[in-house]
Amino acid sequence: MRDTWLIFRHDARIMLRHKFGILISAAQPLFFLVLFGPIFATIGTWETLVPGLIIQLGLLSAGLAGFGVVFDWRSGVLERLRVTPAGRLSLLLGRVLTNAFTLVIQTVLLVAVAYAIGLRAPVAGVVAGLLLVIVLGVSLAALSYAAAMRLNEHLFAPVMMTAVWPLMLLSGTFLPMSMAPAWLNTLSYASPFRYVLEAMRELFAGHYATGTVGIGVLVVALFAAVSLTIGNRVFSRANA
Repeated sequence: MRDTWLIFRHDARIMLRHKFGILISAAQPLFFLVLFGPIFATIGTWETLVPGLIIQLGLLSAGLAGFGVVFDWRSGVLERLRVTPAGRLSLLLGRVLTNAFTLVIQTVLLVAVAYAIGLRAPVAGVVAGLLLVIVLGVSLAALSYAAAMRLNEHLFAPVMMTAVWPLMLLSGTFLPMSMAPAWLNTLSYASPFRYVLEAMRELFAGHYATGTVGIGVLVVALFAAVSLTIGNRVFSRANA
């Protein structure tokens, strides 16, 4: 745990020095919120839209965290990590916790803007949603690192961007998948992000002890376990 904390603290300090980068990563969901939100509010609710934008933010922020590994590989940072006494799992956890921390800052910014323009979700529901966001951020970052280490450095960006958009749309980011054609709705059940998003929408609506929330929590926990296992295995081999 000490090694994880040291790596997290070091990376978080570097991240906080580049505040503009944090804002840039959150720019697209913020643009959707400000420009698309008032239109969406005429046919839906802010409590439906904002959780979807948070999932979009997670996929675009933590989901593309592997770019950092690509740069570290080029600069030789990963080579130097091989001789450190820190455990490989600690090296991974320190990094993914930094990415999750970044995602929380971006999410808080997004929610604050949403409250300013119409969101009226209960604070307890938003806080509970943030807990899901933290676990989701850790999971996505771990998978992103694994993909960055397995893929050719020139393939990482196009492959990840190709994967992110279908996952985003299949999760029901902009509209609930129940409004989609039957075949598309059925296909979306294969995405873990659908369950997490539906749970967040329930929480933002003030519904806590529901089956949808329970399933969402279970899915995000399983997703985290699988993601960290894969990330640790790939990370350990790359730094063996």
